Parts: sequence; C-alpha cells; structure tokens
Amino acid sequence: MKEWTRAKSVFWGDDMIQGRLDRRQFVRLGATAAASMAFGLAACSSAQESAGSTSTAAENASSETSASSLTDSASASSSAFSSSVTQASSSQSVAAYAVEDKLLASGFTMPALGLGTWTLSVDEAEASTYCALENGYRLVDTAQYYGNEEGVGSAVRRAVADGLCAREDVFVTSKIMPSSFDRAAESIDESLARLDLGYIDLMLIHQPGSNDEAVWRALEDAVRAGKLRSIGISNYYTPEHYDAIASIAEIPVVLVQNENHPYYQNNDLQVHVESTGSFVESWYPLGGRPGVAQLLANETLNSIAAVHGKTAAQAILRWHVQAGYIAIPGSSNPSHIAENIQIFDFALSDDEMAQVAALNGVGRFENW
Repeated sequence: MKEWTRAKSVFWGDDMIQGRLDRRQFVRLGATAAASMAFGLAACSSAQESAGSTSTAAENASSETSASSLTDSASASSSAFSSSVTQASSSQSVAAYAVEDKLLASGFTMPALGLGTWTLSVDEAEASTYCALENGYRLVDTAQYYGNEEGVGSAVRRAVADGLCAREDVFVTSKIMPSSFDRAAESIDESLARLDLGYIDLMLIHQPGSNDEAVWRALEDAVRAGKLRSIGISNYYTPEHYDAIASIAEIPVVLVQNENHPYYQNNDLQVHVESTGSFVESWYPLGGRPGVAQLLANETLNSIAAVHGKTAAQAILRWHVQAGYIAIPGSSNPSHIAENIQIFDFALSDDEMAQVAALNGVGRFENW
C-alpha cells in the first residue's frame, strides 16, 4: 500500500510543484462556513425561476431535506431555525465553530459540506446549484449517471458571471461509469464538455466494475493532462475494496464516497481510509429517500437538536462534519438548501457525539 505525504507538494501535470495553493492555502478554517455567513440566507428566487417551479411537498418529503417538513414539530423547528440563523450572523460564532476544509492528498482543499444532485433534472440541478452557491456552498456533486452535469456547469458559470464566486473557489465533483472502461478517456472528455468549467475538481469511479484499473489509469492520465485535479472512488465499502485501487494508484485516491449516516457509520472503513491520508464522503447523509423520515423522526437526534435550537437535519449534518466525513445532502427545495448549511454556529458535545455514534448498526438504506 502506498502512503502519500500530505501538504508537502502538489501533483500537477508532469511536475511536482511546491506551494501551488497559496490562494486557498493548505488549511482554510471554515471556508464554506465563512461564505455562508457572508451571503446569509438567500431567497434563491433566481434559482426558482430558472427551475420553472418550486418543489412540491411530496418532492420535499422524498429527498434529503429538513426535519421541519417531516415531523409534528414543524412550527417549533422553524422558530428554532430562525433564531439560530440570527445567532449565526456573528462572525465570532463562525470562527468558534468553523470546520477545516479537507486537505486532499492531491494538495487541493475540499469543503466539508456540499450539495448533492442525485435524481435532479438538468433544470433542477441548475436551480439548486445556483441557490446553493448563493447561500455559500462551495462543493457540488454530480455524475455522468445523473444526467445533469450540464445543469451544474451552467449554474456555476452563471454564479461566476454574477460575481457570487470565482471558478477556482467552487469544488465540482463528477463520476465516471465503470462500464466506460473501454472508452474511459473519451467519457472523461464528455463530462468536461457537459460541465464546461475548464477542469473538474474531483472525478470518481462511480462504483466497482469489471476493469477498474483501466478506468483508474484513464483518470490518472486526465490528471496529468490538467483535465482533473483530484481522483477517487465511490461505493467501495470495505478496506479490501478500497485497497484494490489504492494499491495500484500512481496518483493517490483522495477519498471514497459511500452511503453514510447515523444508522450506518462504517467506522472500520473510515479509520482505514484516513490512515492512508484519504477521506470518506457521505452520500445520503440524512438517509436519502428511503431513510430520511426515519432519521429525522429519531428521538435522540431531535433531542440533541433541541438543545441547540436546531433541526434534526442540522444536528445530523453537524455530526457528519465533526466526525470527519464530508457530507453532500441533496435537495431541490431552496429553504432546505439554505437550512442545511447553517451548521457552523454550534457544535455537538462529546456526549452528544457519543449518543449519535450509538445509533450505528441499523444498516444501509440502499443495496448498491
């Protein structure tokens, strides 16, 4: 197993370049948190207009959103949320509860919280991504399989043109299908064209396939060509599966993206992955369509949230980032997108973290 020295150098093209990341720096405290507080809770009216309509109640209930639409305590949650947002306006509280961006083995930094776009149409992905960027998000996740890369790219370009952010400050992730092993290079170029952002910050093998090494070599070639900045894997659930790629990698695996949430924490994999200098990223951090109602109704999570004047969704996301995960909750609802990033004005205590850890073992909500 190769071990990669972090923060010493950045692999880019054919050179090992020292100190390339002066602008971002190797450790940025609360980049996403600071941005979210600077922009505040945006109304996202432009995002709604772009999508053509707002989300329905049924759509909200079937996506990773907030506790307020799924519990009997909607009014209390809404009131607590408004209060917490007011408190979050203090830059001092942002600094106190900031979460470090992740320094990847590639030398680039990645926010600890972002937006997922699974199941969103092109128009919905564009509207949701723009809304997220208005609210300070700087990480957006898409994939070839989702069929919405064009929407994500369009939103980022529009946000840059509107002065909301610079391209280099938005971390865009996409994924290549393993079935593309016989034309992986062309498949990467197709994602680049659909996103139309100049480069992709992170590209993952979407799931294990029949010839993962061929796909990985194509990803490495794309890094050397300046098309991708970092590369990793998704839906590899055991240390052995992770090592199958990490052991052959000439350019490091920077993270593995899997289903993770309080009911399925996969601690052994997280410990193993972090021992190699890599990270675990959580899709379905709130349980996704199959599990969001269960998680957001959990008494322990709601009790912890109430202590902090937060919703259960916010408590869960705060647990994710404190536990070391990167989390990408998905939503097409502007109010929920805004709510999900308001987790940088409080922190869970050691006892509360232990209470969430004790929920582990219920299991996954998906089987892929």
